[in-house]
Amino acid sequence: MSAKNKLSLSVQYADTRLQDALPRPKIRRWVQAALFAPAELTIRFVDAEEGRALNREYREKDYATNVLTFAYNEGEEFAEDEPTRADIILCTDVLEKEAAEQKKSVEEHAAHLIIHGVLHAQGYDHLEDEEAAEMEGIETELLAALGYADPYA
Repeated sequence: MSAKNKLSLSVQYADTRLQDALPRPKIRRWVQAALFAPAELTIRFVDAEEGRALNREYREKDYATNVLTFAYNEGEEFAEDEPTRADIILCTDVLEKEAAEQKKSVEEHAAHLIIHGVLHAQGYDHLEDEEAAEMEGIETELLAALGYADPYA
């Protein structure tokens, strides 16, 4: 959660629709806010076709979802200074649709989904009610610190 955590960040716009609205420095700020340890992350924006293919291949769910996190050292024991490594995939089509449905700006929803993905990369989950409450609380706190409203309100 501090700027002290070393971050290597790659941002890929396979779907370029949000490239101007969500520039790399803004994304870096959101990612850095959610880091509790060093990290090597890729944030990739994809269209519905690629999002659906990835979700089908890796989660056996045949639809595009808003965010997918592929944490590469999840569950492994590693040194404290060893970075978390993950790819975080955001589906532009779903992101825009959900933002409109929730009456939020695309920026506000993207900030939430990126923070959500970064927390997943660091081992947070929401399968159990207690885990979900913890993760949602952290997301709400981080987003408030960045000037965004409670995404669950």
